[in-house]
Amino acid sequence: GWSEAVAAAVSALRAGGLVAVPTDTVYGVACLAQDSGAVRSIYSLKGRNGRKPLAICLGDVEQLYRYCQVNVPEQLLRDLLPGPVTLVLKRSEELNKDLNPFTSLVGVRIPNHPFIRELARACSGPLALTSANISSQASTLTVSEFKDLWPQLSLVIDGGPIGDVQSPECRLGSTVVDLSVSGKFTIIRPGCALASTVEILRQKYGLMPGSS
Repeated sequence: GWSEAVAAAVSALRAGGLVAVPTDTVYGVACLAQDSGAVRSIYSLKGRNGRKPLAICLGDVEQLYRYCQVNVPEQLLRDLLPGPVTLVLKRSEELNKDLNPFTSLVGVRIPNHPFIRELARACSGPLALTSANISSQASTLTVSEFKDLWPQLSLVIDGGPIGDVQSPECRLGSTVVDLSVSGKFTIIRPGCALASTVEILRQKYGLMPGSS
């Protein structure tokens, strides 16, 4: 059942494990962001460049203020989150120094998926989240697509296929937008929600595109 799956995932994460989870875009691998050993494990699992940052995942908008320096209206956050968007903001002192130590920014996800939001709420701190694939390979929409990683994962939560497995657009992942400079936005990755995100930022909030 649902609550048993959440409890099993929380237990695995607290033990320093890596857990594969469905999100609103693609399958992800999560660990506790404040656990430096688990963060290192994610890089090792994916063969990921150590200078490529990990996003954090939260359950609710209110938590952003604890881990980020927010310089946009709260309603802007709520217009985009939860949803298939990663907001890049200045990080706060509260966030683990070993997570992305090479940058003062952090990407934040609140996926519009009930399981991962409940899991994030059940953990005391943020999750570190990345896509469930080897770096530079295609994103995954079913658990069988990343079965090469299963042996190194503590738990795999099978939420069924995400989106249309035949559609390349479904594998784009979240739209990543940098909001760390007041009054501006910079698209770091177009992702799957580019047009709607830019429309909200420009039309509703009057933000101007920055130079990427």
